[in-house]
Amino acid sequence: MSDNYANPAAADFTPMGHRFRSFLPIVIDVETGGFNPHTDALLQIAAVTLRMDSSGYFERDQTLSRHVVPFEGANLEPASLAVNGIDPWHPLRPAIPESQALSDVFKEVRRAVRDNECTRAILVGHNAAFDLAFLNAAIERTAIKRNPFHPFSTFDTVTLAAMAYGQTVLSRAARAAGLEWNDESAHSATYDAERTADLFCSVINLWNRSQKD
Repeated sequence: MSDNYANPAAADFTPMGHRFRSFLPIVIDVETGGFNPHTDALLQIAAVTLRMDSSGYFERDQTLSRHVVPFEGANLEPASLAVNGIDPWHPLRPAIPESQALSDVFKEVRRAVRDNECTRAILVGHNAAFDLAFLNAAIERTAIKRNPFHPFSTFDTVTLAAMAYGQTVLSRAARAAGLEWNDESAHSATYDAERTADLFCSVINLWNRSQKD
């Protein structure tokens, strides 16, 4: 699916068509040039698919990441670039136009939706409203048809982690869940999306275990 692959395919993979009312959770993280989705650049998008075994336990599957060329007239806040460490015009940054980046991601999301016998994807994110707002703004700018994501519903790991672990910050929630966290790798869309995916799986699996006890 991508530049980054997580774990080998599970032998007991089970379609998720009936797990979330036919919605397929897809983890999304974006890096941007600011906080306003309509004026500030989308600079990187990462998507992580999940898989579920026959007992209902989840784990991370595959990761797709694309660097994005700022749209024409996009605002780039120096403070945001300092946090994510992205130089939008670096000659070695493999950036592509928004329309191509979204097409690449959506192609794989649609495939995952089909393979899991679902009807639509639902965005999973840490502060998911932020990621969905930038995704929807990019869709509007590029006039991409057949958006595979629900336009406003999300699964937010801020809320889930607060409930399960008493933490809302991604790094603290990941550590509370016993997950790996590397401060030097944080604020990359790929790294944050994979840690968010692991956190989401941890909460779902914790719930599954509680129901079996």
